[in-house]
Amino acid sequence: MQSGLGVVSDLSAPVASGWINLASGMEGCERIEAFFSGPAYQPHRHDTYAIGRTISGVQRFQYRGEGSAGVPGTVMVLYPDELHDGQAGTEDGFHYQMIYLDPLLVQNALGHGHALPFIPAGVTSNPQLLKAIDRIFAHISEPLETLQFDDAIYEIAAGLKAAGPPSGRRGISLPDYHAADKARDYLRHSNGQVVSLEQLETLTGQDRWKLSRDFRTVFGTSPYRYLTLRRLDHAKARIVEGQSLVQVALDVGFADQAHLTRHFRNTFGMTPAQWRKMTLTQR
Repeated sequence: MQSGLGVVSDLSAPVASGWINLASGMEGCERIEAFFSGPAYQPHRHDTYAIGRTISGVQRFQYRGEGSAGVPGTVMVLYPDELHDGQAGTEDGFHYQMIYLDPLLVQNALGHGHALPFIPAGVTSNPQLLKAIDRIFAHISEPLETLQFDDAIYEIAAGLKAAGPPSGRRGISLPDYHAADKARDYLRHSNGQVVSLEQLETLTGQDRWKLSRDFRTVFGTSPYRYLTLRRLDHAKARIVEGQSLVQVALDVGFADQAHLTRHFRNTFGMTPAQWRKMTLTQR
């Protein structure tokens, strides 16, 4: 039975056959290369940009209520915290490369007065962006030098801006970037602790509701979603290392394994056990 998003509606169903290679990355930028046949990812969302190219085949996905497809010669650009899925458009499956890019890197490259670039359809053939991602995907198995990475991020940010509508997404008032960034840094290093918006208000000196709005404007997601995703980042690393899911859940701040599994599936489109199996396939 298929759901309205074109993926298996039974959330316990296994993902299709394939593999995921966790390639060399840098702080704030995860690079992967993968192959899937059939339905690859259940509906999910993450707090990073997902920017990728299809090397072969057709990658179909539902994004903002419409169907889109990534094919060779195009760039997929999924805005932070937008629900999407993924599946093969043909029986041959699809081979692709993807980066998961921290919105802060884009903010820093463009300057804090700019809104995060947004590509409405989720796919573009903009030549400037195509050229930019070619550089960050070149020799994907090798680590990037620091200056090489910084140059690549600037080129990607400029390419995103060139590919999006001129107006972009703008807030009603200028956000307090420094307060939002201070809250973000605190959440990033919370190490599984419970955090309240009142604590962030005290920390930053900014009204909690303006801070909450500004956080969304600057980083494309809510403070709690950001906190949850950082917990999941720690969980992914521990899962690949072979730690038990029960212990991982408790160590990174989730109530139990079921709590971890629910958030993991909603964020990455597969369960922790499926993630471990896919990543170990390439080892």
